[in-house]
Amino acid sequence: MIEKLIVGLTGGIGSGKSAASEAFEGLGVRVIDTDKISHLLTRINSDCLKIIADTFGSNILEKGQLNRVKLREIIFADDAARKKLESILHPRIRQKVEEALSDTNGPYTIVVVPLLVEKEPYEFINRVLVVDCDEKTQINRVKKRNNLSESEVRDILRTQATRKNRLAVANDIIQNCGSISALLEQVHLLHEKYIRISSELNDAKNRGNTSK
Repeated sequence: MIEKLIVGLTGGIGSGKSAASEAFEGLGVRVIDTDKISHLLTRINSDCLKIIADTFGSNILEKGQLNRVKLREIIFADDAARKKLESILHPRIRQKVEEALSDTNGPYTIVVVPLLVEKEPYEFINRVLVVDCDEKTQINRVKKRNNLSESEVRDILRTQATRKNRLAVANDIIQNCGSISALLEQVHLLHEKYIRISSELNDAKNRGNTSK
């Protein structure tokens, strides 16, 4: 029996995952963001950063900090390098997620996992929320946000699941091709839905305990 609602929030680059997760946070929902965990793990002088520098060379460091642009160039040009980085980061990220989940008390928790569809699933996630938009919108957002060329953005998109594959595993979808107010409205509706689902799970759990 599922005892706690844990929603995995995912989507392609530029889809609006951060905007959606921040909206849930604004409603008082506990959000665990694996990208933020990754940044903490690779902060200056961290053990994880030292392992990455030993693996990929000290030229990925700039004044002791990780140069994410240089590292991105390496891993998007070489699948083996990308997998090597994932083998360093993903087990450590997962551990931090599990530690954070053990300290959550709300009716449900959002776990933001950009590569939720592409990688080994987090089996404790029992509902998938996909933030979706068309590819053209993705490309334009990332070009503007990260100052990348269209070809660079497309290189990133090629390493991610297709839009079709993401939508195929979605329990819920936020369409984010329009305004921020439209996104917020969808988040509010899902928040109410998730509270209802959480309440139903608790009721089922209590009935099960009573019948024992």
